[in-house]
Amino acid sequence: MQTDELIQVLERDAVSIFSLSSLHEALSSGKRLRVKLGADPNRPDLHLGHSVVLRKLRLFQEAGHEVVFVIGDFTAMIGDPSGKSKTRSPLTFEETRANSESYFRQVGKILDPEKTLITYNSEWLLRMNFSEILSLAGKYTLARILERDDFANRFTEKQPIGLHEIFYPLIQGYDSVALSADIEVGGTDQTFNLLVGRELQRDYGQMPQTVLTFPLLPGLDGVEKMSKSLNNYIGIDEDPETMFAKAMRVPDSVLPTYFRLTTDLSEESWMPILRESSYDAHFCYANEIVTLYHGANAAVQAENRYRAVSSGNIPERIPEYSLPVGSIDLPEILVRAGLAVSKSEARRLITGGGIRVDETVVTNLAHTIDSKNTPLIRRGKNRFVRIIPE
Repeated sequence: MQTDELIQVLERDAVSIFSLSSLHEALSSGKRLRVKLGADPNRPDLHLGHSVVLRKLRLFQEAGHEVVFVIGDFTAMIGDPSGKSKTRSPLTFEETRANSESYFRQVGKILDPEKTLITYNSEWLLRMNFSEILSLAGKYTLARILERDDFANRFTEKQPIGLHEIFYPLIQGYDSVALSADIEVGGTDQTFNLLVGRELQRDYGQMPQTVLTFPLLPGLDGVEKMSKSLNNYIGIDEDPETMFAKAMRVPDSVLPTYFRLTTDLSEESWMPILRESSYDAHFCYANEIVTLYHGANAAVQAENRYRAVSSGNIPERIPEYSLPVGSIDLPEILVRAGLAVSKSEARRLITGGGIRVDETVVTNLAHTIDSKNTPLIRRGKNRFVRIIPE
């Protein structure tokens, strides 16, 4: 990708650029720039919301620049207070490292692994002594920290704010100092923190980084930002069938946003389809997303399965889950087989008529299943599991 083309894409898709002149100057300098993105491993899976900025990093790679993906294992132990109405429970160091393991593989689905430097911010933050921490704290005032909307709102509402939370923007910002970043990208919810990094670099005698913020991808509900905790996400590591089915659920109102931010398709290719038929446009989008992350063959199979299931048929390929012979409560089986994340969710699905056993709706919470009968369990329209004996 040529510099002029890269600048055009960045200006088109970015919500804010601090500053546009510095971006032009940096990209026109001929220097190999260090472009940074940080992510706290609060959960082990990445979704299409993460892909928005990761795809921009790939463009920088294609233009010959160095990309640094910072896994915030240290900052995750604090917990990013962005948008939080109360202090969140911090993760342990072991939990952050466990969640980080899947990041390496998933990031490689978008970025070129050979051209990506993946690092932990604990590498430099754990080495700071108390004097250095106090020096960092002295770079910012409490009044400026309270300019953040979430802190300001909690302070006004007399909600507790932990001192460790106040340190979060400073610690994240220091990552840019430690790495001497030239450019940092992130979502709009990170604007305050990214600008802190820019100012800290100036305080530490470095050239301030250029900051680019990009839109937050709406979730499958079309309202809240995509989040695994809200169960409105499409995971980039999900199987093709699940990914295809979820893509078909994207609300019409945000489908153009999904096309623009999460695919390589030009607007000229998908807009005529969308104008003609939202239904066909969803198939176009679902095929493109599955192809990006699993390949064209997987997309064809996923579409065939989706069409079969939506027509009321049972797909040919059904995952199997083995259990000991004997009667087991249905809620327990739903959790074990991955059709529900908890027994409470399993009970809600059963009482709400969302579970079929051998194509018969079961609403009795006391219903039991014996694996020797190899029953077929179906959740909703398109999730199936065949229970087989061990």
